[in-house]
Amino acid sequence: MNALRKTTIFALIIIATSQVFGQDTNTEKQAVLKVMKTYKDALQNLTTEGTFDLFTEDSEVFESGGVEGTYAHYIEHHLGPELGHFKKFEFSDYEIDAEVDLPYAFTTETYVYTIVLNPDDKGNTRTIKKKGVATSILKKIDEKWQIVKIHSSSRNVK
Repeated sequence: MNALRKTTIFALIIIATSQVFGQDTNTEKQAVLKVMKTYKDALQNLTTEGTFDLFTEDSEVFESGGVEGTYAHYIEHHLGPELGHFKKFEFSDYEIDAEVDLPYAFTTETYVYTIVLNPDDKGNTRTIKKKGVATSILKKIDEKWQIVKIHSSSRNVK
C-alpha cells in the first residue's frame, strides 16, 4: 500500500509539473526562433549591424562546402564585402524548425533566396536565385541564446 501511495503521488507531481515544463520549452523555442529571425532580417536589410551578439565569439560558420571560420571572420572576409554588392537579398518559401534540448537548440531552415546585384558599369544587373538549407546549433549562455555553429548550402532552383 505504501508503494502504491508513493507511486500515485509521484505520478501526480509529474502530471502537475509537465505543463510548466512544456511552457518553458515553448518559451525557449520562441527565443531561439527570434535569434534566427533577427539574423535573417539583418541579411535581408543588407546589414550585419546587431548580428555579432547573435553568435558566440568562437562560433563556426560553414557554407557550401567551405569552412569560413568564426562569424567575425566570415563577416570581415566573406559576407560583409558581398553585402556591399547586393541591391537586394530576399528570402522566400522560408520554413524553420527548432528543437530545444537545454542548454542547446538545433534549427533547420529551408528557403529560396534571391539576390539582385548592384548594376555594373553598363547599368546591367544580375539576379541569383537559389534553394537553400541551413542548420544551426545554438547554446544558452548567461540566459541568452547564441549561435555556436551554422552550416548552409544551396543549389540552383529548378
